[in-house]
Amino acid sequence: MPGINAIEVHELSKQVADATGQLTILNNLDFTVAPGESVAITGASGSGKSTLLGLLAGLDTPTHGTVKLLGQDLFAMNEDGRAAFRAKSVGFVFQSFHLLPNLTALENVMLPLELAGLDARHPAQAMLEQVGLSHRLNHYPATLSGGEQQRVSLARAFVQRPALLFADEPTGSLDEVTGARIIDLMFSLYREFATTLILVTHDLKLAAQCSRQIELKSGELVR
Repeated sequence: MPGINAIEVHELSKQVADATGQLTILNNLDFTVAPGESVAITGASGSGKSTLLGLLAGLDTPTHGTVKLLGQDLFAMNEDGRAAFRAKSVGFVFQSFHLLPNLTALENVMLPLELAGLDARHPAQAMLEQVGLSHRLNHYPATLSGGEQQRVSLARAFVQRPALLFADEPTGSLDEVTGARIIDLMFSLYREFATTLILVTHDLKLAAQCSRQIELKSGELVR
């Protein structure tokens, strides 16, 4: 819809209880992301990157503040509503792949389509062919290399052509050469499907490939 940001974050804060009282993980964040942008969230370990990603995806709830995705207020929804929204509009790529070990590559990619009640086999097969795995459709994750598993993860993330893609250290479990190939593939798919990409990374070279960077320091925005 014209004029609607992909993401709007307003006064977003997250505190948790610890031995000394309240620990502030994120403090009063405000920013927007336009449709089609690629944004890297950077910062040192413990700066709040993964917590922010979890809040943006509605996988965690804030102490204070709002997150709107595609104009929808995430935390005005209940948990089931957020899950339904993610299933329709959000793709995920994780460092540790999160493939189901008892499903083949094809079945892993079919799963989000099946859960949405959509035709699954042909789109999933086409997506795996697009990421170069047409010869591995019936292989289980344990028989695939790390790079192949991440390709399956990318195929699963993009098979529904999500409006938003959240990627959490997507090359963290891969060697440098394989990681570079995965990133090239992810950015190629992001551009092809006109997705909005939010990438959490400590790799500044990778972050520089995004159109913008958001740096966190001790739970606050640096820029």
